[in-house]
Amino acid sequence: MARYTGPSCRLCRREGEKLFLKGARCHTEKCGVERRKYPPGQHGQSRTKLSDYGVQLREKQKVRRMYWIMEDQFRQYFHKASGMKGVTGEILLQLMERRLDNVAYRMGFAVNRRESRQLVRHGHFLVNGKKVDIPSYLLRSGDTVEVRESSREVPAIVESLGMAEHRGFPEWVEVDTKSLKGKFVRIPSREEIQLPVQEQLIVELYSK
Repeated sequence: MARYTGPSCRLCRREGEKLFLKGARCHTEKCGVERRKYPPGQHGQSRTKLSDYGVQLREKQKVRRMYWIMEDQFRQYFHKASGMKGVTGEILLQLMERRLDNVAYRMGFAVNRRESRQLVRHGHFLVNGKKVDIPSYLLRSGDTVEVRESSREVPAIVESLGMAEHRGFPEWVEVDTKSLKGKFVRIPSREEIQLPVQEQLIVELYSK
């Protein structure tokens, strides 16, 4: 599957806000959005008014880039969410949050979702005691995620967990930083998914 390999900061600048794709750097003055507060490209500084479709498209692209998901896979998540009981937009975000790469990131085992995806791919995590190397694996309430014994000294994991302890963890996960193990307590509510996203715009886009 094709993957974006360009500068992460370019994606944030395109959406006009921080998507926190580079971890700690996003919290410093080196952040691309802080240094250049306009879209990338030759005509980035020219102001253009977006159509209703453009606004909806930008919102969808923003969520895709936050979770580092390709278009076809994101569309599949939307169709799955639309077939489930409840508010489609909210369920869509909950599906994103249940992904193993996202939960590992929320537990502090990686500085961003891109790094978390790579760590999962390389088999550094166990889910309920079994090795899982599929980033899109959906966790259920009560599932445990832990760093494999042989991976507990990986610098990226150790450093990230140290920063996460200062940042804090979401209420819907429990993390034991000493044993490098966490529990996915429950599916988060919309209020607990603290993202600057208007998911209804995405629903309107795909419903056309």
